[in-house]
Amino acid sequence: MVKGNSYAAVAVLALSTIAQPALGAIGPVTDLSIVNGPVSPDGIPRDAVLAGGTFPGPVISGYMGDNFKINVKDELHNTTMLTGTSIHWHGLLQHTTNWADGASFINQCPITSGNCFEYDFDTTGISGTYWYHSHLSNQYCDGLRGPLVLYDKHDPHAHLYDVDDDSTIITLADWYHLASPFVLTRGGPPRADSNLINGAGRWFGNPTAELAVIKVTHGKRYRFRLINIACDPNYNFTIAGHSMTIIEADGQNSEPLVVDELQIFVAQRYSFVLEANQAVDNYWIRALPDTMADNRSLGYADGINSAILRYEGAPEEEPCEQEAKSSNPLHEYNLRSLTDPAAPGEPYVGGVDYALNLVLGFSNGSKSPFNINGVPFQSPSVPVLLQILSGARKAQDLLPAGSVYGLPRNATIEVTIPPLSVGGPHPFHLHGHAFSVVRSSGQATPNYVNPIKRDVVSTGFGNDNVTIRFRTDNPGPWLLHCHIDWHLSGGLAIVFAEDVRDTSFVDVAPKEWYDLCPEYEASIANSSTQSQPPP
Repeated sequence: MVKGNSYAAVAVLALSTIAQPALGAIGPVTDLSIVNGPVSPDGIPRDAVLAGGTFPGPVISGYMGDNFKINVKDELHNTTMLTGTSIHWHGLLQHTTNWADGASFINQCPITSGNCFEYDFDTTGISGTYWYHSHLSNQYCDGLRGPLVLYDKHDPHAHLYDVDDDSTIITLADWYHLASPFVLTRGGPPRADSNLINGAGRWFGNPTAELAVIKVTHGKRYRFRLINIACDPNYNFTIAGHSMTIIEADGQNSEPLVVDELQIFVAQRYSFVLEANQAVDNYWIRALPDTMADNRSLGYADGINSAILRYEGAPEEEPCEQEAKSSNPLHEYNLRSLTDPAAPGEPYVGGVDYALNLVLGFSNGSKSPFNINGVPFQSPSVPVLLQILSGARKAQDLLPAGSVYGLPRNATIEVTIPPLSVGGPHPFHLHGHAFSVVRSSGQATPNYVNPIKRDVVSTGFGNDNVTIRFRTDNPGPWLLHCHIDWHLSGGLAIVFAEDVRDTSFVDVAPKEWYDLCPEYEASIANSSTQSQPPP
């Protein structure tokens, strides 16, 4: 973890096979200051936007069922980047608390510099690996991102591992030497300069920066929680000499599946069990990205895109050159849900109450080059939730026009997303729901019996026709978008307005939420740096 402004580092402690939050851990009730500060995670210094003064931000943890009250304090002052903010608690369902989902101009107005806002939400029935990040323009690419874990005292996989604590959280992140507004102006598609594992890594031009070291003890079994907190790349992830038994995808327990390589897309998470059963030594951990600003950053020469797995007793040195050659990579369609596995609806294509096909498009040269069904998403000036709470009763009355899709209450929904080659594959995230992936990339025959559930899915390539299903049991406006952050700001999103009629009765927002928009409007009236709502 790279430090900027000082902030207490936090952790969680595992006792036997049941995780216990450490004394003083952040969450479930805490303040979280959002600050500007200097960091140099790959040896190149820059000012960043930091949760709690660190990159990644501090671990936020609790137990399944905890009520979280996170008071976010906006202390940003660097006007070369955004000084407003909002926090999305990625993967948490926010049932009855749509106002706390954190997506700017969908669920709230941004918090402004000098002000604070408390996110108050329940986690009943929710456990697993999550994360949090800014949901205002491209701000999380400037550093505002960190892990969030909900431990389960009755984890059905607890017998498979011995250690599950903050030392077994692995974050993968892209890093940019320029602030996000300047990344967008340097020509060509936005691309990262380096990649970080647990906040440390090497730029190809500075191959001496420190690497992250993850320590294990021979004979123990570790539950690693792998989180892709990047803005763009997906990664092929390996640990030399070791296999990985996947037991969770995006907060959803899965039947154990052994692999030796996994591809993880932006915003996805996996828990896997690693047995420390190899010779006491150092082993390369590799996270090879699919895109970078410079092709010299795509391999692992000089330790780029790498970290070290170090057994207790091994010398403090880098591993000998080891290339992990995969013979058993992860295919998403081989993952199976552990509980309540059947997809909603009937077991055939279109066997739902409401089916929707989304066509992804690209128009080169336009301000918002991406579109869905011919319409590029552009944020409204009034949050969609506020429009509903102010009296709108039909989805067609909601802005932005052409990007809001009404969904009936308590219905089965099927969404198909054929691929778009430009910038693909595209990882799509649905807020407010975990969905069943009845057809994954590379899968010819749908699986309605026991598909994996998750909240981010790759749309794939070629002849893929990725298909997801969920049930409308969570009223409110929920964003569906590509989680490559540059694509979201470029228009690749829609809003599902779920059960508009009942939203005002179910999602009762606090007074402080209503204060956010007047505060934001006053801030942009007095600031030339934010003269209009960001996309």
